[in-house]
Amino acid sequence: MSIAQPVKETAAPSYVSGVSATPLLGMTIGECFDTVVGEHPDRLALVSRSQGIRWTYRELADVVDRFASGLAQLGLVAGDRIGIWSPNNAEWVVTQFATAKLGLILVCINPAYRPQELEYALQKVGCAALITATSFKSSYYVGMLHDLAPELATGTPGQLTLQKFPELRTIIQICDQPSPGMISFDAVCQRGEKIPPPDVKLSIDDAINIQFTSGTTGAPKGATLTHHNILNNGYFCGRAMGFSAEDRLCIPVPFYHCFGLVLSNLACLTHAAAMIIPGEAFNALAVLETIEAEKCTALHGVPTMFIAVLEHPEFAKFDLSSLRTGIMAGAPCPVEIMRRIIDDLHMQEITFAYGMTETSPISLQTSRDDPLERRVSTVGRIHPHVEVKIVDELGRIVPRGTQGELCTRGYSVMRGYWGDPQKTAEAIDDAGWMHTGDLATIDAEGYCNITGRIKDMVIRGGENIYPREIEEFLHRHPKVSEAYVFGVPDPKFGEELCAWIRLKEGETCNEDDLRTFCRGAIAHYKIPRYIRFVDNFPLTITGKIQKFMMRDAMSVELGLREEKTA
Repeated sequence: MSIAQPVKETAAPSYVSGVSATPLLGMTIGECFDTVVGEHPDRLALVSRSQGIRWTYRELADVVDRFASGLAQLGLVAGDRIGIWSPNNAEWVVTQFATAKLGLILVCINPAYRPQELEYALQKVGCAALITATSFKSSYYVGMLHDLAPELATGTPGQLTLQKFPELRTIIQICDQPSPGMISFDAVCQRGEKIPPPDVKLSIDDAINIQFTSGTTGAPKGATLTHHNILNNGYFCGRAMGFSAEDRLCIPVPFYHCFGLVLSNLACLTHAAAMIIPGEAFNALAVLETIEAEKCTALHGVPTMFIAVLEHPEFAKFDLSSLRTGIMAGAPCPVEIMRRIIDDLHMQEITFAYGMTETSPISLQTSRDDPLERRVSTVGRIHPHVEVKIVDELGRIVPRGTQGELCTRGYSVMRGYWGDPQKTAEAIDDAGWMHTGDLATIDAEGYCNITGRIKDMVIRGGENIYPREIEEFLHRHPKVSEAYVFGVPDPKFGEELCAWIRLKEGETCNEDDLRTFCRGAIAHYKIPRYIRFVDNFPLTITGKIQKFMMRDAMSVELGLREEKTA
């Protein structure tokens, strides 16, 4: 007879699932749009301050239907890809909803793209139409298009034949007087004035949006998302913020990115809230003016945007007391900055969210009623109807509190990368898990902390160092406004740490001061060997830090490799 052995207690696995009594929305974006318009026709829907536009949901629907009808009359049908290359404006919002009603797949093109990148995007997905601004900042879009396709000069609008873009038949310009070969946005709306848009039968699982990833490690990949993906993600993000038809969201994040298109616009739509556009691109003063003038209740942004708003010299002049909630996402936020947002911006109910384009985007989010310490130090808990696990190098789920790679699964995972089954298979495994490449831990209560990127990890003399930990420590220094840490090549240790620091306005500090601050508080090998004080950092248009550019610049400065030549 065998004697039973006592069961050894083990930590719970780092796996969480979003059990929810609230069901997923089983409708297309167009169906949701029509439902909200029918229930809230006189509610404020959209404000574009730089354009002088204020539309109710009924007025927005009128423009959306006219534009959708005009697009249909140009011969565009469900499944066609239609690109949009423009900063934030009312036309962008109209396009988002008009294309969704027709089943056109909206292709978001980064406003910062140059000709070669635009050419790649249009060819990769085979756009049948392109909606373009005339220009933005230093980019003259129309000139770039004429350079890429000289045939435009003599082309017939809506019936183009372009050598480089054989599928591109129509280019719609957001302007009063279109360039040769193009048709104006308003002219398309006029075409649809007296003819209702066609009643297109669509599925919730139809692809409706393609968003290009940053492409910092290769050519950009086109994450392909469905109605079901992004409508539900916007809906549950809105619920996390406690949105209702009374809310007004200030949107300084770009629409071409998931943040603006999903977390902002679709969160507003699904709760009949108002979309407030402060300007074409982020401007801290415009954000402050908009919040006060429009009595905005919510604000979205990445950490660099919130920092710029908080540090604007005229910050104290504005009445921001209408704010209560919002989302910060896109990059890890230093704890001290989160505390200032809650205290100085009156955003007592701000939420922090984590996700990626390929997951529509959000998988984890803090709650409005989470304890302050949780909201400033984690990215919250699992979203409804989503699963997350943390795994080791062999793909095994690790115990709670143990660091590993974050993987996510559920309704929000993309259909795949457009035209790239190999890259899709590398990102999504056979069980449907999206491998994020992010390092994270999940604690006993299910709160997640992002600890870094697998590719950001620095290996110095055999020691694994995670820059996020050191960045958090440097932000405790009273003179430091922003700090970013990365590795540079080193012949002795393999890699050495480098920190780029931006000081608070009017402060002075030197390298020795910072190293003294670090000594005795963090391990000696975590103290950056190289420290540089800078006025700004290389950013993507969405405000994300580009560490690879910092690494390249430092490698050249230190003579660790030859400078790249064009």
